[in-house]
Amino acid sequence: MASKETYRTELRSAARQLGDRCLHSAAKWAAELLVSLEPDPSSSSSSTPPLSSLSSRNFPSASTSSRSLSAPYGRHFDGSSLRRRLRSGGSAADTSATPVGGISYVSTPMPVEDGSEGDSDVYLLAKAYFDCREFRRAAHVLGKQTGRKAVFLRCYALYLAGEKRKEEELIEIEGSFGKSEAVNSELVSLERELSSLRKAGAIDSFGLYLYGIILRDRGCENLAITVLVESVNSFPWNWSAWLELLSLCTTTDILNKLNLKNHWMKDFFLASAYQELKMHDETLKKCESLQAVFRRSDHIQAQIATALYGLRELDEAEVVFEEILRNDPYRLNTMDIYSNLLYAKECFSALSFLAHKVFLTDKYQPESCCIIANYYSLKGQHEKAVLYFRRALKLNRKYLSAWTLMGHEYVEMKNTPAAIDAYRRAVDINPRDYRAWYGLGQTYEMMSMPFYALYYFKRASYLQPSDARLWLAMAQCYQSAPLEMLEDAIKCYTKAVNCNEREGIALHQLAKLHSDLGYSEKAAYFYKKDLEMMDAEERQGPNMIEALLFLTKYLKAEKRFEEAEVYCTRLLDYSGPEKETAMSLLRGLRIAQSGPPSSSSLEQKHCSSNTEDMKLLAMLTQENWDLYGEVINS
Repeated sequence: MASKETYRTELRSAARQLGDRCLHSAAKWAAELLVSLEPDPSSSSSSTPPLSSLSSRNFPSASTSSRSLSAPYGRHFDGSSLRRRLRSGGSAADTSATPVGGISYVSTPMPVEDGSEGDSDVYLLAKAYFDCREFRRAAHVLGKQTGRKAVFLRCYALYLAGEKRKEEELIEIEGSFGKSEAVNSELVSLERELSSLRKAGAIDSFGLYLYGIILRDRGCENLAITVLVESVNSFPWNWSAWLELLSLCTTTDILNKLNLKNHWMKDFFLASAYQELKMHDETLKKCESLQAVFRRSDHIQAQIATALYGLRELDEAEVVFEEILRNDPYRLNTMDIYSNLLYAKECFSALSFLAHKVFLTDKYQPESCCIIANYYSLKGQHEKAVLYFRRALKLNRKYLSAWTLMGHEYVEMKNTPAAIDAYRRAVDINPRDYRAWYGLGQTYEMMSMPFYALYYFKRASYLQPSDARLWLAMAQCYQSAPLEMLEDAIKCYTKAVNCNEREGIALHQLAKLHSDLGYSEKAAYFYKKDLEMMDAEERQGPNMIEALLFLTKYLKAEKRFEEAEVYCTRLLDYSGPEKETAMSLLRGLRIAQSGPPSSSSLEQKHCSSNTEDMKLLAMLTQENWDLYGEVINS
């Protein structure tokens, strides 16, 4: 009996070792395939698929790419093949980071196994319960286990059980969209346990990741950042830890103070962080450097497209999104941003095609519901759009885009209380969402509450200072009847012009405000700029008539008759009262240009006429005297 048990134990141990070797070889092969690198021939084994064909794969260069971007966003590839170096040492291989030309990265440490082989059966049973979402059952099975993997799985199961109960309380109290003070009841005990493990040095990178999440939920954000930095430095390949760290980097100062090791995963994190902080130019630069190695990564392509969309380069962003869909036709991630782009460009056919495509791919995904909602919103069917946004939120209550866009739909439906509630949910999820703050400002402006509106517009412009639309909204609020703070409105319109406001609203309003305040010279300057913009874009309308009339009158008053006549002649192209006004002004200009006789010439003419009259009188008098003498003599 004992020999049979010994044989089974040895057989199980051999099978486990063989499985570990196969898994390790498969992991190395997958890593090589991911970054398209040439494998190390010395590390190949019989269980590893041959990679000779993969290493000689030809990837398209920048010159042959189907996408053509402007120079700042172009991709530059080098055709050099890169080799992954493997270090052998101890029981686990220490894999170095992916090299890039001219950049030195630190190596990637592998997680240290705790050697608790006797707990494997219990751990696998708990993992099965965990996969079935029986979290408390999984935690109970692992109650007496002390291995690091077992401790992490037990604590993580308890955390998820507490989150599940919190979600149930939210639904029970105020419905699926309700808001209450429900909290995770497991946070206190888990924080105490993980804190003691961290002090004792008995916690791994995954335990630190969970500890950072708990500290964030408890409101200890600074300590959470420190713990999450420790987690990603000890094991950089845990992208979930990077995402949690990203959610805490609310300002550039926090981001710059992070003490991160120079691993290539840090570049992916920085690209995403720049994206969240609306630093789109920095995002494009970082993605360009990453593409030198990860040349076929759809994730990097999506980051580039999102950054271009943030920069309002809609045409270039659309080209990138189309390329992503060609490479991965069934992709749903970031396609909601593509639908926002198509909505902004009013591309009915393209948005309709995208909505039908995602509906057939997977209609029970938040992104799919959001895309379909955008399609109905573009058609003007706002009730159906709200219905699909609510479906998206039932699938993911923290889906930020759905809350914000549903607020926009409620504004269109003139349902201001529902719009305010939706926008507030959005800023509760992500206080950096400037669109939700802007929506709140618009809603309160509709309710004739300008002071509230100004507060929210200021929050939005602080988060997105380069967006001219926000400065326009704030200026119009200052200009409204209850406030009439014209000087502040001028400052906001000036900032909108500096942010390259493309519709010409800011220039026209600056000209009108300066004219109303009596600053004729500045008004003429802005009217001239506005006229130049309208000429360049070949736009017509009342704004052009107003600018031509003001410039004609201003230049006439300044006695610059030739310039005034040029603007006045352009008014003759319009029919109606404008043409009659232009003809009257043109007659006045020509009379003024020819000019009445001056006073000196009149005086000179008057003096000369008086002299001639005196001479004539004197001559007539002399003739009279002569005639009188002749009469006397006779």
